[in-house]
Amino acid sequence: MSAAIDWRFPVRQILNRLEGPQTLGRGRKFWISAGAVVALAMAYPLVADAYTVGNTIYFFNWVFMAMGLCLIWGYGGALSFGQTAFFGLSGYAYGIVTLNFGAAYGLTLFAMIVAVAASAVVAAVLGYFLFFGRIGGVFLGIVTLAVTLVFERFMAQTAAPEWRIGNARLNGFNGMSGMPPLTIPWHGGDIVLAPDIPLYYVVLGLLVVVYLALRILVNSSFGYVVVAIRENPQRATMLGYDVRKYQLATFVIGAALAGLSGVLYTSWGQYITPSSMGITAAALPIIWVTVGGRGDLTTTVLGTLFLLGTFQALTIYGSQYALVVMGLLLVLTVLLAPNGLVTALAQLPQWLDRRFRKGGVA
Repeated sequence: MSAAIDWRFPVRQILNRLEGPQTLGRGRKFWISAGAVVALAMAYPLVADAYTVGNTIYFFNWVFMAMGLCLIWGYGGALSFGQTAFFGLSGYAYGIVTLNFGAAYGLTLFAMIVAVAASAVVAAVLGYFLFFGRIGGVFLGIVTLAVTLVFERFMAQTAAPEWRIGNARLNGFNGMSGMPPLTIPWHGGDIVLAPDIPLYYVVLGLLVVVYLALRILVNSSFGYVVVAIRENPQRATMLGYDVRKYQLATFVIGAALAGLSGVLYTSWGQYITPSSMGITAAALPIIWVTVGGRGDLTTTVLGTLFLLGTFQALTIYGSQYALVVMGLLLVLTVLLAPNGLVTALAQLPQWLDRRFRKGGVA
């Protein structure tokens, strides 16, 4: 009997955290809707062509970075322009490991772990000096942007033949190419996750798992402290919490998610270039998270996918207007819906209901 109680308690605790107050969406209707969306996403490759499926994988790859920024900025209150630096770092690390050791025997999965860990370690070192050095506010954004641009400029000037690590040439502004896709070791032969249906389901599964894990995290005691630090770091300090450690932890988790995006992107396209860390690339995640709604994971995911599709369509049919439209969306969001356009749309029924009740009483 005691074993059954011990088993049920953590399961119930996890379920409660999935619907905690730090995230939008709870109750049977929300989870049925979410399940329906996932079911449609799983059925999507059955009716779409190979190019469209591969393009959808490209969209999914960037969402991990956006969720990491949502954790760092939306929940933690620390604006960071460093996500693309960790994205690029992991992408290059994946390329270096795979080009030197190959793809057999599951080495690409090992390279994936090493690359994500590299971003986490660099973020831990950088974050230590930032947060334990009491750098915050706009200065945190400036420093992280500077780090990103320095890394991008450094990688862009590595075109000479001597810039190589083993068999992997960095190739400067042209970037690295020819990296093998992810492979899963199997007794009948390795399963190659080329940018088609198998990779689609792997990335979709990772997306669902990371989203649910982050919901549990932000609704845990850790998440409550992180949000308390965002609202009033002085009061959190007076309550006995080491603000710097919590800020560092969120920074490292967010960087690791950006690194995961970098690995998935590199294995998907089998290339990585310094332009993925330029100032435009560094600004786009800020726009995705702001327009979607940085204070919630669900709105961040929806807003990021919508803006990625919009940006790609604008790039194809009117490239000169793509960044202008993105900038305009950012300005309109800040002025009209500071909590995010998707968040505003999600809260619109409640707002209309309150207005209706108020008008009815009057």
